[in-house]
Amino acid sequence: MKRIELTPAEADGLIDRLADVKELAKAPRAERAWFVANGELRQYDKGDLIVSKTEQASELVVLLTGRIVVFYDHGTGRRHSIEERGGVVTGVLPFSRLGRPPGDVVVEEAVEMIAVPRAKLPELVRECPTVVSELVHRMIDRAKASAATDWQDEKMVALGRLSAGIAHELNNPASAAARMSKVLRDTLSELAAASRLVGSLGLTDAQFELVEKTIRRGQQVESHGDLSPLERADREEEIADWLSAHGADTHCASTLAECEIRPADLSELAAVLPPAAISPTLRLLSASIQAHGLARDTERATTRIYDLVSSMKRFTFMDRAGGPVPTDISQGLRDTVAVLASKARAKSVSVSFDVPETLPVVMASVAEINQVWSNLLDNALDAVDTSGDITVQATTEGNEVVVRFRDNGAGIPTNVIGHIFDPFFTTKPVGEGVGLGLDIALRIVRAHEGNIDVESIPGRTEFRVRLPQR
Repeated sequence: MKRIELTPAEADGLIDRLADVKELAKAPRAERAWFVANGELRQYDKGDLIVSKTEQASELVVLLTGRIVVFYDHGTGRRHSIEERGGVVTGVLPFSRLGRPPGDVVVEEAVEMIAVPRAKLPELVRECPTVVSELVHRMIDRAKASAATDWQDEKMVALGRLSAGIAHELNNPASAAARMSKVLRDTLSELAAASRLVGSLGLTDAQFELVEKTIRRGQQVESHGDLSPLERADREEEIADWLSAHGADTHCASTLAECEIRPADLSELAAVLPPAAISPTLRLLSASIQAHGLARDTERATTRIYDLVSSMKRFTFMDRAGGPVPTDISQGLRDTVAVLASKARAKSVSVSFDVPETLPVVMASVAEINQVWSNLLDNALDAVDTSGDITVQATTEGNEVVVRFRDNGAGIPTNVIGHIFDPFFTTKPVGEGVGLGLDIALRIVRAHEGNIDVESIPGRTEFRVRLPQR
């Protein structure tokens, strides 16, 4: 960095150059002269660090030439965030509460600038009203751009969390469907072979009718998920004994034990079939029941995948415009619980859902309001210990819909609770939280004319979101 001392003639020429700066273009010459009189002309080379993210921002900067970039890292990796080129005013602006910069400010192209100390800003407000008016607009535009960047960061972090959870959720039914499809292919081959064998036995119509009736009975009855392992083993042993006593292959005993077919049913079947037909018929019965069960379980797995994808689509509102629309809060809450279910299961957390389907609608941007639910539920899941409890509840109070997220975690310390909605404030370890979740949730809710409040004591924390009915 090099400080430049100006002669009176050079200072006069610099005043003229300031007319090319966007925020100073409309200012009287006297106001531009104030910057030359109260600032310091500097030059920086490419690669120079103007100010670090660990330092306090202490200067208003009139960037005459060159290019500077703000690099920052909010836990998502170092990013090229804000870029400024010559011809603008940046740094600490009048009325700004900027403390530390959002990241390291680095010179990308050799820079010439005027730096005005922060202590001079009150005088700037008094002496340069035209410039101050322009700088207020500049500060508002910068705040909007910064908010948009912060919002995008938080959405990327949230998307990463949700993607990991959804990938896990989809992997289980997808793997099951793939596995069962392979078994089903072999079972269908066995079923075809058994059908040909039984068809060659020359059974009468009455005998075929009884075989088909037994098969239908085996297919229609669900697996006995309520049986204990001991009860299931006893049933399988009982059927195996019957098969062995009738000279039939006992390999199908486990399949027959899964349905309501008992030895008495098999005895009824054996009573009308020739002895040579018993084993082939049981082979057909076993293959039919197994094929039907595999098809049923594959349907359940693929339906689970469809439901998860549907929940994710509704949650992100990816196939609809993002403007406010009449919104079903109960559906959005249900979808949020679905997309975060894997995280809850990973911690053995119980999530109670007490949301009536008859809630009044609110006017909302669905993707935005669902991000509020996601941030609050995700925070609750982080707050509770393994095997904790969370309740998601919604009610109507007057003309408002009130949504509550309650957990039995350790609670929020009293010296922290006043800061939890501050941007970049987080109690999570480095890399596990950007500190924007609650800030963005509050901004979204207020943009929807609602509010968020919180109560917390050890063992009970409750966030309440209030939204006006429409």
